[in-house]
Order: sequence, then C-alpha cells, then structure tokens
Amino acid sequence: MSESPFQTLHEVVKAAKANLNKDLWDYLIGGTETETTLRRNRMAIESLAFRPRVLNDVTEVDCAYSLFGRKVRLPVILAPIGSLESLEAGGGATAMRAAAEFGVPLMLSSQCKPGLEATAAAAPQGLRIFQLYVRGGPEFEDDAVRRAKDNGFMAFAVTVDSAHYSRRERDIANRYVKPWRKEATGLNYQAGYSWARVRRFKDKHDIPLILKGIQTAEDAATAVTFGVNAIYVSNHGGRQIDHGQGTMDILPEVLDAVGGRVPVIVDGGFYRGADIVKAIAMGATAVGMGRMLGYGMAAAGQAGVVRILELLEEEVRICLGLMGCTSLSQVTRAHITRAQPVRRSHVHSAFPLLGEGY
Repeated sequence: MSESPFQTLHEVVKAAKANLNKDLWDYLIGGTETETTLRRNRMAIESLAFRPRVLNDVTEVDCAYSLFGRKVRLPVILAPIGSLESLEAGGGATAMRAAAEFGVPLMLSSQCKPGLEATAAAAPQGLRIFQLYVRGGPEFEDDAVRRAKDNGFMAFAVTVDSAHYSRRERDIANRYVKPWRKEATGLNYQAGYSWARVRRFKDKHDIPLILKGIQTAEDAATAVTFGVNAIYVSNHGGRQIDHGQGTMDILPEVLDAVGGRVPVIVDGGFYRGADIVKAIAMGATAVGMGRMLGYGMAAAGQAGVVRILELLEEEVRICLGLMGCTSLSQVTRAHITRAQPVRRSHVHSAFPLLGEGY
C-alpha cells in the first residue's frame, strides 16, 4: 500500500467534506426530491448478509477479475461524474491517472473536463470507457464514437435513465447550477433517444456498447436482443427517478433475464469492500463507484482516489478470506442471504463513525 494519511475510508469522506463548499458537497451526496431511491440503494445492500464457509486454505487471496477480456486489479469501474473538475482541478485527467496507477477502468462522463482527448492522453496505458449524454442527433453520436475509438477507449456507454433532468432539491435549495448545465445545449435530444438509435448504433459501430441506467428485467432482455454488449444496472445513484428500487434489489431480475449472455455492471450506494463482494456473489461482473471517486478526488486528488481503491482492495481481500474464498470467482449466491439492516439506511450509513451529521 502507498503511504497515506488515510487509514480508513471514512477518513477520506471526512476530508472531502472539509475541502468542499456546501454547494459541491450537497451536489456530490444528494439525490432527487425525497431521496428515497438514494436511501434504498444502501438499504438493498445492507439487507444482505454473508454465509461464510470455514476450514478452507485462504492463505493467498486474489482480488483481481476480468472485464471485457482485460484483467483488472479489482472488479471496480470508476463511474462517470459530470463536472469532476469542480471537485479537483484536473477533472477527468486526474481520475484517469489514478485509475491507471491502481489498475481499474475509468468511465469518463461526456460532461467532464478536460474532455475525451486530454483525459486519454493523461494516462495512455489506462483502461477507459466513454459515457455519452445525448446532446445531438446521430451525427453527434457518430462523432463521439469516432473520437473514443481514436483515443483508445475500450467501450462506449450511453446513459438511458436521463430522458428528463430530475429535481435535485439540495441543488435547488442552494441555488446551485452545475457548470456544465450553464453551458449545455441540445438537452432535449436525450428525451428522444430510443431503441431505434440503439439498433442504429449496433449496425454502424463496432465498439462494444453499454447501456447505463437499466432498471428492469424487461429492458435488460430487450437490450440483449438488440446486441448490446453489457448491461449497466443503475438508477443514477438515486439522482434521477425518485421512489425507485435499490439497484441490488434490481440486480437479480436483470441477471436472470440476461442469463450470462453479456456482462452486467451495477452501481448505486456501493462504498465498502463487502458491498463489492455482495454484488459479485449475486452475479455482477463489476461494480461502478461514483461517489467514492468524488470523495477521493476532493480529499486528495489522484492520491486520494488511489488510496480509496487500496482500502477497498484490502477490505475485499479480508472479506473473501473470512468467507472461505481465495478469489472472487468462488463467491456465489449461496454465500449471501437476506437480513434486516441494523441501522437506518442513508447515503453514509456505510460509515457509522462519521455519525448522523454526514
């Protein structure tokens, strides 16, 4: 592990809050309207308990995994966050360097500076996926695909849960407007994105396509029939539709509908190593972590993100060993069961040492 002043994940979160003003902190941690979906994300994870097995030799534990045929150090994707540069001046470039240093992919938001090309150039050897918010017609999408391929992005994700921008009441109450929204054009194009555009994408482009924002078995099954290469189960971290399900409650029906035909990624409230193990045990291929990326960036830039990943890796390693497993490939649904949460679920219930004030 690298030398770092942070010995626990909650210390990174605490430092991030200290470094951000109220507008940015509320933007990072908030959800939409009543924040019910945000809370349900944590509740769904906290409603699962482990069934550990014993008396296996777990002297050596491997946390590595495979994604799109690439070996990654941990089954984590640094999830896309718009306006990352508001949390740390380097924005996507800083996140890319951190991802490459540790050995996990970055999914870069199209609403993040310094942009696609500069982010790729920041760490040419790093694994990266481009995520698009649709701000134009087919030619707009084609141009983004061309640029992504030219700059070594291994896959292309289209966000599909943002047909309308939600009412994020923390931001409204603060009268805070994200920088990218002040400059945004073509916002109505997202509302018109349809399955016909997905078919067009697959007919025209050969880069792997991920649909980010799938929340039902029906849409997952349809996506597979359209040739989508990976399903990304997400409710935008509780920031789009209110009163949605927690993503770990959605994940089983999506996995059953997909039937192993394509990888399934999940995000939404994942903050600890145990959370990652639960998702992999359920059958997910990888876990997206957005707020954790934001906390690391705000706390200490590149070093903060790397430190978060190091601590998560240590938590995963210990969790696997105590489960009687030597690799993530050994955990299955037989290792988890339903259980009552032991505390009130909220955005930071994964960090009880922070107290209720967070």
